[in-house]
Amino acid sequence: MKIRFQADYDLRSAIIKGLRNLRPAIDFQSGHEAGLKGIPDSEVLAIAAREGRMLVTHDFSTMPDEFAKFLSTQSSPGVILVPQHLQIGIAIEELLTLWEASDAEEWVNTIFKIPL
Repeated sequence: MKIRFQADYDLRSAIIKGLRNLRPAIDFQSGHEAGLKGIPDSEVLAIAAREGRMLVTHDFSTMPDEFAKFLSTQSSPGVILVPQHLQIGIAIEELLTLWEASDAEEWVNTIFKIPL
């Protein structure tokens, strides 16, 4: 099954727009579309999991610990950490490659940083 993405609320919108422009078939929901503003990390993870979406975030400070806590009681489609300083084009390329070259099942309960 193809990866479905959920952006954390603070993910740079240019990343989402760029991916959608390159591959209109990509399922990448923005944090705004999901109503994630002000929602705690634990709930953001729960929402993404309920919808079968991999969370894409810039949050290196709290998300890794929250993800570990989340996995102690639930399963997750996974989390992708995108450095805030990473060039938008590189972030788009990495996420597009991930979407095109792998299946959602390969990333269940994993957290990783791009570029790989």
